[in-house]
Amino acid sequence: MKIELLHVSHCPHVDAARALLSECLTELQLEVAVEDKEGAYPSPTILVNGVDVMGAPAFMAAACRLDVPTKHRLLVALRDT
Repeated sequence: MKIELLHVSHCPHVDAARALLSECLTELQLEVAVEDKEGAYPSPTILVNGVDVMGAPAFMAAACRLDVPTKHRLLVALRDT
């Protein structure tokens, strides 16, 4: 399983997304390395095996997302892989 956390610099939501991801991995007892990538991404974005857990964003730009990852969507994505 490949997990990536994509974000722009100084995104106000990235710490919450990182904590949620850690919580979900612990809940599912998964020990998976997370690639933390800072760059020109819709932020924060969590990819599980290359698939955005929230579905494709409306636009692909370096900006904060309004549809931040949710626990439900993240657990579903982690269980289904």
